[in-house]
Amino acid sequence: MFENPVTSSPHLRKSGSKSLFLDPGGVSEMGDLKGSSSPLQITTMVPSPIFLWRFKVVLFLFWALCCCKIGWDSVMRMSIDLRDLFLYEAFLYYNPLLLVTMMVWLWGVNLWVFSQGSVNYAKVFDLDHNHLTHREMWKCSMWLTIIVPTSMTAYLYLYSHGEVSLAASQPVLLYIAFALVLIFPFDIFYLSSRYFLLRTLWRIAFPLQPITFPDFFLADILTSMVKVFSDLERSVCRMVHRQVATIAWFEADAVCGSHQIAIPLVLVFPYICRLLQCLRQYKDTKEKSSLLNALKYSTAVPVIFLSALKYHVMPESWTSFYRPLWLFSSVINSLYSFYWDVTRDWDLSGFTKIFKFSRPSAISYLFYGRQWVYFWVIGSNLVLRCAWTYKLSAHLRHNYITVFAVTAMEMFRRFQWVFFRVENEWNKITKSHPLAEISLEEDKLLGSTTPHDV
Repeated sequence: MFENPVTSSPHLRKSGSKSLFLDPGGVSEMGDLKGSSSPLQITTMVPSPIFLWRFKVVLFLFWALCCCKIGWDSVMRMSIDLRDLFLYEAFLYYNPLLLVTMMVWLWGVNLWVFSQGSVNYAKVFDLDHNHLTHREMWKCSMWLTIIVPTSMTAYLYLYSHGEVSLAASQPVLLYIAFALVLIFPFDIFYLSSRYFLLRTLWRIAFPLQPITFPDFFLADILTSMVKVFSDLERSVCRMVHRQVATIAWFEADAVCGSHQIAIPLVLVFPYICRLLQCLRQYKDTKEKSSLLNALKYSTAVPVIFLSALKYHVMPESWTSFYRPLWLFSSVINSLYSFYWDVTRDWDLSGFTKIFKFSRPSAISYLFYGRQWVYFWVIGSNLVLRCAWTYKLSAHLRHNYITVFAVTAMEMFRRFQWVFFRVENEWNKITKSHPLAEISLEEDKLLGSTTPHDV
């Protein structure tokens, strides 16, 4: 029963003995390796990709359920008269990062659609072969989806259980962490992409050089994210004045509320940057369309500042003079912006090829060559352009849930806008350059070692 024990363990072999191994013919010595048959290969069991994907989904759903449960129980512990103010403050701190997370998800979808179709977005944005694909964007957005709600849940739990100082540290640490990751100088966390983003933001804030497509493309997206900057300013203001996780909500609102002059300045800043870009573009190209585009962004200025005047004028003056003027400027801004989207930013002269995928797909079958896509895009763009005026007006931002919904819809409108705007730019490139020349430039671009990605 125990004859001829077979083992290769050095702890069980005698000193100086030869190693043994298993082969199809039985037991052989290492010295007879050349004359014997090949040994059996012992493979490592690796889970299948489908199993790993399902396991991740289960973990994500479990995490989401735990966050919802803990957050709900924490809110229910608060008294009814303080519950709304408690939620409003928590929402104020985490609303900017939640909206950024949503925008990153949507940008990943944009990149995925472009990669499936004939629109070469890498050429449009002048990117090299190291640019982030939709997979990397979704990976970043997944981490954001996990980190931000987890911090928010910790804030709700700690505050409702009396740990006020620990609760106040949650949004502060989260903001500091995001800022450090963005400016981290070492070659991790997509350094070249972060550098490209920061450099483009610098070019937007100080348009002293010729304007490129990534410059005004990102600036247009920032105009849809003014809600993020507005709430970000109020959140940082409360952090600086140590008004985070405090029961003195009215005192904090008196210092960092909707009436302060910084709010309209933050709201108007992306539009001023975009206006200056148009003026710089006119200086370089002498195209009158640049001046008309600058006029479009200037129409947002009276909407923002007339709304802010409600906190600084008498109620009678607001009702009789300033509110009608604000309504008139809002209509002009919405209709002008809608007209420019449809006639200048988009090319609706023919059927779009955005959803003409290289491989058969249900999405391509549903969207490509369908007339309803145009009716939907034009109609929804008009409605959401008008609704976006709600967010530009500080005196209307009292219901934070409504404001969040309007901002999310504006980001969805911008998500739709990206498809047609990038395709329009790609059509201009293909018309002005022969396909052979474009292929040659792409080969040079792919061979470039200069980091320039997004």
